[in-house]
Amino acid sequence: MILAVIGGGGSILATPALLYLVGVADAHVAIGTSALAVSINAFANLINHARRGNVHWRSGAIFAAAGAIGAAAGAAIGKVTDPHILLPLFAVLMIVVGIGMLRRSSHDTHVPPQVNARATARLLVFGGGVGLVSGFFGIGGGFLIVPGLILSTGMGMMYAIGSSLLSVGVQGATTAISYAADGMIDWPIALMFVAGGIGGGIAGARIGAHLSKQRGALQRVFAYVVFATAAYMLYRSFAGPH
Repeated sequence: MILAVIGGGGSILATPALLYLVGVADAHVAIGTSALAVSINAFANLINHARRGNVHWRSGAIFAAAGAIGAAAGAAIGKVTDPHILLPLFAVLMIVVGIGMLRRSSHDTHVPPQVNARATARLLVFGGGVGLVSGFFGIGGGFLIVPGLILSTGMGMMYAIGSSLLSVGVQGATTAISYAADGMIDWPIALMFVAGGIGGGIAGARIGAHLSKQRGALQRVFAYVVFATAAYMLYRSFAGPH
């Protein structure tokens, strides 16, 4: 629902939700499971944006291809990282995401992208870097992909949001496959998470259509939720039981 209403950021709460609300004991399993759910939900939302003409396939495909390579490397590193190190780093990333949400413009435009040799090079560089971060933490990375697409091609926000979902889906799938190969996915929980995500996406699309003028306020509220969750993760990592 969050993804559909404000155009990204929802996946950053997936791993904390699985750890502290659902009760998944292994941080690596939580990351692998969330990566699978985020990937499937991103592809489901991609269909809705494609129908509205908000996806620039060439830009999205270039970014996604580079992101897949980065995600594979990031997932390999993430799987061998001690959870006592991984979770505090994840909390720091959440703080960065929250700050980005506070600074992000809520003005949606349909400025067409400019894809030339220079833009393609930027897409490859940004895509690889974002994929590395996404694979390491098991997140979709939409909060990084959207500005990466805008900076690379000059496309408008709505194009960036729609096109980013292709990369989110591909990077999440790459990460999930890597974790699944080592048995680090809880499949029943993943299926329930996907079902909830698809339902939330449908509801969010309807809500977003009526709250377009309030999107900036919603982003701020979401940022504060992210800050609070990050603070709780840091508390549990350093003071609470592991």
